[in-house]
Amino acid sequence: MSKWILWLFLTLLTGSPLLSLGLIIVIIFVADRFTWQVLPSPVRLLKRFQRAGQLAGTLLTNPHERRARHELADIRVAQRRYAEAVDILKPNLEAGDEDVDTLYLLGVAYLGAGDAQRGELLLDEAAKLDPDHKLGAIDLERGRFRLKRGDVAGAVEALERYCQVRHGTVEGRYLLARALARVGRAEDAKRMRERAWMEYVAAPRFQRRRERKWAWRARPSRPLMYAAAFALVMGLLASMLPRFGMTPEPGYGDRYRYDAYGEPHRASGMEEYQGE
Repeated sequence: MSKWILWLFLTLLTGSPLLSLGLIIVIIFVADRFTWQVLPSPVRLLKRFQRAGQLAGTLLTNPHERRARHELADIRVAQRRYAEAVDILKPNLEAGDEDVDTLYLLGVAYLGAGDAQRGELLLDEAAKLDPDHKLGAIDLERGRFRLKRGDVAGAVEALERYCQVRHGTVEGRYLLARALARVGRAEDAKRMRERAWMEYVAAPRFQRRRERKWAWRARPSRPLMYAAAFALVMGLLASMLPRFGMTPEPGYGDRYRYDAYGEPHRASGMEEYQGE
């Protein structure tokens, strides 16, 4: 709603809906960079895209470059292109790479691609090598994809283990709250959402930036309050436009002028000519 009001406001100023839409996109990204930093960084996305192109070129000339395969698969998983990540990384496993990083990444790729059996098996093997890999990331991914495919009880089990290892996690507690709500433990889910928000408030600044979107999902009233305040400001600014004679042109080629009392009237042909 706030974006709609902002679009109307900018359209009144510029007279161009398309230009206003472009300005809104720029304003949102710039404002996000200097405030909450919830949206992904365009620079980081561009660098990741360029790096993926370089790695793909490397594999075209040398298909046996395992390090390039692993890095490219990691990028594809981050982009949620899971099936492509499986095709890229599977040759590394077939060639004998059975380290915890390869097993974990390929397991996540299989889970994302919809092959839960192979994904869970690979994560089991990774957990045997390092149960606390990346501070419990194995259980986090298990819980995330179990919740997604409807294995709610399994998601609760995995996410509870993850929250025990990663005490300050906001994402894990939010996902656990969702799982608890789906198994009928509404009170536990409510307490877990409150715990997620408390962890977010107590976290250092760099962690709050990373966990903000999960905290806002745990307490959606906060972003809604910001949106309402923003909409109110935009509405007040829009209501002030007529006082400054800033109203949209009613139609293409129509030109209006204002008399001494602030009332609009259609400009005559001579006035239009003189106004050029």
